[in-house]
Amino acid sequence: MVTRRNMVAGMAGLPLAGLAANLLGTSFVFAQDASMADTIATSEGDLVIHPVQHASLVLEWGGKVIYVDPVGGASLYEGLPAPTAILLTHGHGDHFDVPTLEAIAGSAPLLTNADVFGKLPDTLKANAKSIANGEDGELDGVKLKAIAAHNTTEDRMRYHPVGVGNGYILSLGDKQVYIAGDTEPTEEMLGLTGIAVAFLPMNLPYTMTPDQAVEAINVFKPGIVYPYHYGESDLAALEAGVGAHTEVRLRNWYPNGQG
Repeated sequence: MVTRRNMVAGMAGLPLAGLAANLLGTSFVFAQDASMADTIATSEGDLVIHPVQHASLVLEWGGKVIYVDPVGGASLYEGLPAPTAILLTHGHGDHFDVPTLEAIAGSAPLLTNADVFGKLPDTLKANAKSIANGEDGELDGVKLKAIAAHNTTEDRMRYHPVGVGNGYILSLGDKQVYIAGDTEPTEEMLGLTGIAVAFLPMNLPYTMTPDQAVEAINVFKPGIVYPYHYGESDLAALEAGVGAHTEVRLRNWYPNGQG
């Protein structure tokens, strides 16, 4: 979503991110270039966040380059460093694409859920492991935990049933980074504490609504939240409803449109 204020900031080419939050008295931060990488300091070096498209992102930290749910073909990742690790949340086509993985993975280790692990070709499976909801693990030296990711509304349960998909909490120095995957607010999400950065999906009918996201954010209070996987959702509810405890960062996850 590109709001009017977001668009004006980008067109003017001015560093309005902090200015917008201060003048408007909100927790929103708008990028002057919505596609540019964000840098967040940690106790062990900077975390650099690259939004790619929809649910795909790249995290650089401590010499590691973690691709999350890379799909869309290798050309989307041109200009980014090659992955040292790949993290997959679940098996839907907007999160898991074998041709893309075969084109970019090289020898990078891959961590995913059991469903995706079973669908990997042997060449990728040789470097892959699976992890279940609630389990602790490690990927390229990064400690992480798999968090339940599923629908909770009765008529949406068929999209993401309980016990299949993973969200992940990555420990990057003193920062805990939560990548929710496809989910509505679950007990596990609402019980989180100490999350510095969260990526939350919000599009119907597959994940949560922006209003559900607001409620969840105001419960577990991440320091920064990135709406992603939002499709054509109206994110205005976040501007109106998220408390001052959380900075909401809008970035352009659809540089080529919604299609």
